[in-house]
Amino acid sequence: MTANTFNETAEGVYLITVTPFKDNGDLDLASTDRMVDFCLERGVTGLTILGIMGEATKLTAEESRQFVRQVLARVQGKVPVVVGASAAGFAPMSELTKSVMDMGAAGVMVAPPSTVRTDDQICSYFDMVTETLGPDVPWCLQDHPTSTGVQMSSSVVLRILKNSPTCVMLKHEDFPGLAKLSAVRQAIEKGDLRKISILTGNGGGLFLPEEMVRGANGAMTGFAYPEMMVDVVNAFKAGNVERAFDIFDCYLPLAKYEQQAGVGLAVRKHLLAQRGAIASAAVRKPGPKLSALDLADIARLVARQEKKLAALG
Repeated sequence: MTANTFNETAEGVYLITVTPFKDNGDLDLASTDRMVDFCLERGVTGLTILGIMGEATKLTAEESRQFVRQVLARVQGKVPVVVGASAAGFAPMSELTKSVMDMGAAGVMVAPPSTVRTDDQICSYFDMVTETLGPDVPWCLQDHPTSTGVQMSSSVVLRILKNSPTCVMLKHEDFPGLAKLSAVRQAIEKGDLRKISILTGNGGGLFLPEEMVRGANGAMTGFAYPEMMVDVVNAFKAGNVERAFDIFDCYLPLAKYEQQAGVGLAVRKHLLAQRGAIASAAVRKPGPKLSALDLADIARLVARQEKKLAALG
């Protein structure tokens, strides 16, 4: 798959990346290259940048463009790059989308704003998203009520997808949300909804095996060990369901630790720095810092994970 084939057939792992910063808080473009190489070496199918865990709201408009340009230049069309384009208004959404698509992005991802509450408001909003992005921009619907505060029922998600022909993917990360995933998959199988890609984003893949059983096409989330998601998805594709669960079990304690509210991003960046993916674990202010006790927890979990993986073989 190349950067211009982001469509309803997308599958595998679209990794939500971090945004590397230097210790002083400046954008670190050299580490951006290292991070991209790290992800590609571990077999990801695509990259999703400027997401919530990418600290997108802490970047200036110019920094956002710089970062996207750097990622795309390093990827060189090897995998699709999807850019988070959620914004308070449609003018900045349109401007960012045009800019990144001109650079070579494969598509954009949009979540609902916290201001929409009723079903009709939500659906009307995404009708306007489709109109704003235009007929040539494929996009991903992000359903993450934990961050947006917007609850979209299965029926609302189906309405949005039916009304938006350029929406090619659902990023499913409601919690709990397995029933919603099943409802969308069943609608596709019955012919009530055209084929779309369903990638899951719940907490670093905390429910990835169960979501794959329910018919997900893969994952779109972040974790300091992206090879976990790649290996789990590949095992499912090969029909080796039990091995997929066994692989996942090795990583679960650390994945759970990384999903702590408040400090989770700091944990992920610390691990990525330890693994050589980025030079600094800095989280741009305002952001959390890890304590000595946190670091001891992480070291213990990593050691235990390595033992389990070695035993699994």
